[in-house]
Order: sequence, then C-alpha cells, then structure tokens
Amino acid sequence: MDASLKAEILVEALPYIKKFYGATVVIKYGGHAMISQELKKAVLTDLVLMKYVGINPIVVHGGGPEITAMLNKVGKESSFFGGLRVTDEETMEIVEMVLAGKLNKEMVALLNKLGAKAVGLSGKDAMLIEAEKKMGEFYRDGKMEERDIGYVGEVRKINPDIINTLIEEGYIPVISPIGLGEDGHSYNINADTVAGKLAEALKADKLIILTDVEGILREKDNPSSLISVLKTSEVDELIKSGVISSGMIPKVKCCVSAVEGGVKSTHILDGRVKHSLLLEIFTEKGIGTMVIKE
Repeated sequence: MDASLKAEILVEALPYIKKFYGATVVIKYGGHAMISQELKKAVLTDLVLMKYVGINPIVVHGGGPEITAMLNKVGKESSFFGGLRVTDEETMEIVEMVLAGKLNKEMVALLNKLGAKAVGLSGKDAMLIEAEKKMGEFYRDGKMEERDIGYVGEVRKINPDIINTLIEEGYIPVISPIGLGEDGHSYNINADTVAGKLAEALKADKLIILTDVEGILREKDNPSSLISVLKTSEVDELIKSGVISSGMIPKVKCCVSAVEGGVKSTHILDGRVKHSLLLEIFTEKGIGTMVIKE
C-alpha cells in the first residue's frame, strides 16, 4: 500500500476518531479470536490503537475452549445446559485457574508488549463483581426448563470504581468473569453477561461482543440470512423458535439488558474477521448484528 492511500484511510477515519474520542467501549473477547495467534494479535493491536486515539477500551474475556481442554487433561467431562457450563467445585477450581491465571495474564503481557498499559483483574478484585447463584434455563417445545448447574453465577452488583480509576490513569482493564458470592464461593459467570452488566454500570458508549459467527443468522449456516439490526421486542420469539439458541442466548440477552440499561449501542461481531473492531468503530458500514431498543 502506497503512502497516499494510507493517508486517505486515516483521513476517512478522522470523523469516527473525533466521534469516539473519550468514549468507553466494553469488549467481550472470546471464541476463535482467542485461539488463533494471528487473530489474537490483531484484536489486541486494535485495542492498543483504540487507546492511543482516545478511546477507553475495557476487555472482558472468556476462555471456554481452554477450560474444556484443561478439563479433558484431568479426565473430567464437560457438560452444558442452556449454553452455560455445568460447574461443580472441581470444575470451578479449574475455571478460575485458566481464566484468572493463565489467559488473563497472557493477554495483559501481550497488550503491554504492544505498547499499552494493561492491568488484569478478576471480578473478585476490589469486589468488582458481586455474584449470586444462577439456575440453568432451557426452552423445550416452547416451555422453559430449569436445573441446578452448580457454581454458575449471575451478576448481583457491579462495583466499577476500580475500573474508573484504571481508565483515569491510562490503563486498559482486562477482566476475567469470576464473581464472589455472599457465601464466599467463587462463581463462574458467563463472560457475555459480565460484559453487558459492566457496560451498564459504566454507561458505556458501546458494547461489542466478539463471537465465531457472522452475527445472528435467521437460517443456520446461511450467512445471507444475517439479521443486521435486531429489535429487543423480537428477541423472545426468536429464542422460542430456536433461531437464537445455545451460546447465542446469553449474548443476545446481555445486549438487550445493556441497551435497556443505558448503553448507547450494542453489537455482535464476527471475531474471525481480522480487525473487526476497527471495521465496526472506524468505518461507515458496520458488520455483524446490532441490537437496538424498540
């Protein structure tokens, strides 16, 4: 690419840089973009660029494949209900080790190497995430079923003071979705849910969820059936009909909660697309599915 074309691209991005200068953007990072080294570097480089142009990115990361791999190593089978991992006490120990230990610190180290100032946290630090037990939910024949799925939590309260302090000091917070319950137990909380609740608490300008599909597809495995804009009023029916299912359910629910809680815009993006964050923020044509309030 010649220098003049690079200059044109920068000029085209200027209105978006101005628009989002000082904005708070919560990003849920997970899926294939965490496994592929090429995509991982691209995503984290995007975050560093965002920080240097005046945006305040906050990362909440998952780690499902890595947790499953570690469980396999110790001979423990993974099971899911309604898109959530069934988490007994032994599984919870492994979840915390993988998320708050290995993955979180790897991301922080790479962000720092790329030129950012990053700090890794779990929801237990500074009581960032107060948790309570969550029951598993699953729709079968149009009816919802519930069951106990162990140390799986939901967010009872977000205490964002530590995040605001880090942002003011120029850091990128990197958060693993482990919460602390009133009973003193650690709880495994869906990273999408944590990202949404954190975005609400911070009154973020954007919530972006990176996933492994183009967005929400009306027809499974048919990219041309992408729902570009999804209204909150349409969500329940799409869940009951199975269009939104499995792991996409908590993603969509957290987007709905976020926009109803004051977040300006929410987006589900394909994290397999290199630099999808920059494409969403700095170009006129967004990608993926945007969830909007009615």
